[in-house]
Amino acid sequence: MDIEEFRCRGKEMVDYICSYLTDVNQKRVTPNVEPGYLRNLLPEVAPQEPDDWEDIMKDVNDKIMPGITHWQHPRFHAYFPSGNSFPSILADMLSDAIGCIGFSWAASPSCTELETIVIDWLGKALGLPNHFITSHKRSTGGGVIQSSASECILVSMLAARNQAIRHLKINNPNVEDSVFLPKLVGYCSREAHSCVEKAAKILLVNLRILEPDEYCALRGETLRKAMESDEAKGLLPFFVSTTLGTTSSCSFDNLSEIGPLCKEKPCTWLHVDGAYGGNALILPEMKYLLKGMEYADSFNINPNKWLLVNFDCSCLWVKSRERLTHALVVDPLYLQHANADEAIDYRHWGIPLSRRFRALKLWFVIRKYGLSGLQSYIRNHIRLAKYFESLVLKDCRFEVVNEVKLGLVCFRVKENDTVNQNLLAIINASGKLHMIPSIVKGKYIIRFCVTNEHAKDKDIDVAWSIIEKHASRLVDMRRDMFVRPPLTRQKSKRFSFTRSVSRELYKRSISKSNLHDGATPILVADSDEENERDSDEILNQLVKNSSTFKEDDEVFLIENNPVRTQKAEIKYGSV
Repeated sequence: MDIEEFRCRGKEMVDYICSYLTDVNQKRVTPNVEPGYLRNLLPEVAPQEPDDWEDIMKDVNDKIMPGITHWQHPRFHAYFPSGNSFPSILADMLSDAIGCIGFSWAASPSCTELETIVIDWLGKALGLPNHFITSHKRSTGGGVIQSSASECILVSMLAARNQAIRHLKINNPNVEDSVFLPKLVGYCSREAHSCVEKAAKILLVNLRILEPDEYCALRGETLRKAMESDEAKGLLPFFVSTTLGTTSSCSFDNLSEIGPLCKEKPCTWLHVDGAYGGNALILPEMKYLLKGMEYADSFNINPNKWLLVNFDCSCLWVKSRERLTHALVVDPLYLQHANADEAIDYRHWGIPLSRRFRALKLWFVIRKYGLSGLQSYIRNHIRLAKYFESLVLKDCRFEVVNEVKLGLVCFRVKENDTVNQNLLAIINASGKLHMIPSIVKGKYIIRFCVTNEHAKDKDIDVAWSIIEKHASRLVDMRRDMFVRPPLTRQKSKRFSFTRSVSRELYKRSISKSNLHDGATPILVADSDEENERDSDEILNQLVKNSSTFKEDDEVFLIENNPVRTQKAEIKYGSV
């Protein structure tokens, strides 16, 4: 492709993108395909000769698009928002064209300096303490753009581990670092994201998962007791991960209680994960959530979730850049340059050496929308979530199980978990709406998140009408009876995010602490004799009521009672 063809195809691609985003509301939210569908449509080996562009785009339409989940669809209410805006798309185009690899200031000065400036802009807009702002005259810290919240937490835990080992080596200078790893213990709430557990596994340290309070928040007293118990065993508390806006229910850990406990310890690093909820701090009315942030050693948000910046763009701030970089500096001669003492080299602030020019899209979005535009966007999502909450509360069959502060509502039918699992399955199977489950306060719930940039009241009305219609079909409130959605077992599991495991594996798993972040499997037993009898009755009801389901709901009838096996089911949710 030469530059003139690129000029032509580039204009065509912009038109294609505009058409896609304009018409996406006319598509199913989720694809109606089975695993492995694409393997049968594409060749087994790469083409030896070049393909025509028209043939490539035809395959995009005929083979790729049918398997796309449309995250920008106005009826997509799963997970959290996937940031997307035209300024961000254009910035990524320019960044890709420039093609710089900004691992150091010398590799591309603008790439490094714009990142420092725009991260400071955002930190000030959020109201972060001055020690997080690079340009503040007494600052010892600063900010950096990482690829994801998972990377932010991993890097922060790595820095905390390095700090703890340095502390232990004061009295044991000749001991290898690895010897200290079994003594280190970190903490998080059951509501924390599973990436905290993954980071602990990667870094070979212990992690205690603590129970939150009735509002799904981690409290200081719970942490204090856990720390004292571990210290009595000779362990060293080295890391605490807290959350502002958890994935499962958008709850907020109590930083003002937890922070002082961490400060009392010789080397306990406090991290605050605000991947979703932290973005709301740009609103003056949400600044109260900053209480206790002065104790934090690191803090992250994902502008690619709720500030209209396309993935990937996660911002990490640290109180001490020296403590971060000490754990990460590797400085071979071929990467050194004459300005190293005067400029930041972000290769020392994260795991990858190679770094994209991600600051460009954050800069474009902040400039094009202004803080006022971004504030209006977030306020609208919060308003619509409260509106959805009001619709749920007006229907006596439903309950809301979280405190709706931001754009997430956790709701359920006032029935058992299986009813709610089946309700979610039948809604998702229709392709008209997409939501995912989680566990909140011990209950299987359905998460409804406002995600679309231009979401309006009518979008909420349509979503609620779909939910209410399917709930009416599935729930007979007079008899407290429910009808299993008319799906094959395979499709029911897919649309309600389930898979089966053996009874033995289930029994082993319930003794462990499983994080309720929507990305981690949640095990629920489903195989006793009473359940089997209920299932037989449910299936009989299904046969009687199957005619009430319209063809356009794309559901599938179970004709025979499947063989019952000693199984349990795992509920899946968000990332």
